[in-house]
Amino acid sequence: MKISLLGQFGSGNSGNDGSLEAMLIYLRRLQPDAELVCICSNPALIATRYKIRTMSVGGPPLSSRWARTVDRILLKLPRRLALFFIAAMQLNSFDVMIIPGTGILDDFQERAFGWPFVIFCWCLVARLCGTRIAFVSIGAGPIKGRLSRWFLRSAAKMASYRSYRDDYSLDFMRKLGIDVSKDRRYPDIAFSLPTPYPEKDQHVANGLSVAVGIMNYRGWRANDPQSEAIYQEYLGKISTFVCWLVRKGFRVRLAMGDTTDRSAMDDVSLRLAKTLGAEDLSRVEIGLAGSLHDIMTLMSTVDIAIVSRYHNLVCSLKLDRPTISLGYARKNDDLMRDFNQERYCFHIETFSVDALKTTFDELLDNRIAIQPQIRQVNEDWKNQLLEQQLLLRERLLTRKYL
Repeated sequence: MKISLLGQFGSGNSGNDGSLEAMLIYLRRLQPDAELVCICSNPALIATRYKIRTMSVGGPPLSSRWARTVDRILLKLPRRLALFFIAAMQLNSFDVMIIPGTGILDDFQERAFGWPFVIFCWCLVARLCGTRIAFVSIGAGPIKGRLSRWFLRSAAKMASYRSYRDDYSLDFMRKLGIDVSKDRRYPDIAFSLPTPYPEKDQHVANGLSVAVGIMNYRGWRANDPQSEAIYQEYLGKISTFVCWLVRKGFRVRLAMGDTTDRSAMDDVSLRLAKTLGAEDLSRVEIGLAGSLHDIMTLMSTVDIAIVSRYHNLVCSLKLDRPTISLGYARKNDDLMRDFNQERYCFHIETFSVDALKTTFDELLDNRIAIQPQIRQVNEDWKNQLLEQQLLLRERLLTRKYL
């Protein structure tokens, strides 16, 4: 059996790569002899990290300066047309193409001819080649661009299996005119990743500690004219809040979820250095963003988390940590609601520092009672994800359906 996995993998987003890893673990257990190929953003990185054959999602780059110039003059139409032929050659003999997890059906920081077009192109070619398509525990919406909406809606309609990681995604696709009567709702597949544990409970040994996620957030739309103002306001508020935590005696671990967050981390660190003394600054630590395993390891050493990126939130809840969400999309709110934690939600653009302080104090007081609530949902979700694995085996990975 030949199975391809499509997604924005290797681009620096730890949540995307974690979703790929979760699906690879499952496929290698169920179909150890299957030929697996990942169609992704950074083939070299993914091939090295996960020991899998890869190909570029956009085909080979144009090698000559002349070709690149002509392509640019013709509004990149030659390269977009070439992608259809490249995809056809690659998918012609594949049985299944899986899009595992991620918020693939939205247009956050995307133009129509970015990922929306890429997803449409590969799905169209897969359908023409007789390759079955599966969207597994994906996030959907919002899609604010009209053409992006058409591309992604058309791609989703071609799938033979669709499941969504939250009710909002399923309802969003229904409102787009997709027949969701046979679609399913299952948790994000990253919840099935193995959970790492530190060698010792560092958060107990060093006193109470808090993880604070830092995000390079500049608004929903790509090249938003207000992006810099949005970013600067966010930096000011999150830096003020971190200073407040440190002065109250907490140890703070700053967390990223994407390599693009490094610049925001540097900007926050600079603001902290200008505001805090050496002793206070020593209680601030910068965490890694290499993988969801790194983030889960970080979360295992803290008592409370305040995060913005969706998969940082997944990691925190998966580790049973009382959490505040500073989300930038509905998906964060829905995930918190699934864990009965909706009262601890804010939007990254509109939260006030004073309200965040008040809510943090409330969460701190309630954290012992909250942890069993979170743990119970995690136990339920393990069973739901196992159910989806059995369903995928029946519908996609059994020869009689191919």
